[in-house]
Amino acid sequence: MCVAYDDGTVVIHHGEARDVLRAMPDANVDFIFTDPPYGHNNNNGDLIHNWEAALGRPAANTDSRPIANDGPEANDLFRALLPEYARLLKTGCCCCCCGGGGGPDPQFARWSMWIDESPLEFKQMVVWDKGPMGMGWHYRRSYETVLVAMKPGAACKWYDNTQRIENILRPGDYGIKKIIPSHSQHPTEKPVELAAHFVALHTQPGDVVLDPFAGAGSTLVAAKRMGRRAIGVELDRRWIDIAAKKLAQGELCL
Repeated sequence: MCVAYDDGTVVIHHGEARDVLRAMPDANVDFIFTDPPYGHNNNNGDLIHNWEAALGRPAANTDSRPIANDGPEANDLFRALLPEYARLLKTGCCCCCCGGGGGPDPQFARWSMWIDESPLEFKQMVVWDKGPMGMGWHYRRSYETVLVAMKPGAACKWYDNTQRIENILRPGDYGIKKIIPSHSQHPTEKPVELAAHFVALHTQPGDVVLDPFAGAGSTLVAAKRMGRRAIGVELDRRWIDIAAKKLAQGELCL
């Protein structure tokens, strides 16, 4: 575990999320937005890895880029970090990206129940409708979810006054557009605008945003762009280098 990037506003730790978070002091962050591994072994010979071929297109890249902890251990990792999220949060929320439907054991349902069994409390599930057409064959996957949790007895900070925020994000809402990753991008990269939407709802300028699975830095870029401070954790050094480049080279413009 080490600090791999620090510009005075954003810090990125190179290490395993459990190790880094356990070393952080209590009540140290205002908000958590993260996209943990779902346990699908993405980009390791799966459909995401072979999506060009599946669509009848020439393959742009044949090298697999497997995501760390993206096997069966992903569920244990998610569950192990929930107490750490509760300990680290002041009074704010935790928003965690999660998969969509599908059985026999739908992930969003299982993770939601685990949240309620943890020191956190399940608040809401937001459906991110990414628009047609998603991966898969039958009932192709065109949406993901964002699970919102909070500390029991602590009001979830909320900074929208429009009364128009729904629990569905439709294609193009708030400038959010799905990413079909190129071979140079993180295999499950999320749009900066997705994180920015939740950062705007739950934080104010100067607040500290934590992303324990920072990947290529979408959450960190969103936080810095909006005048927040941010702490990221990432196990794979190549994504830290990409995130650092984004943070330092002008990808912060609105």
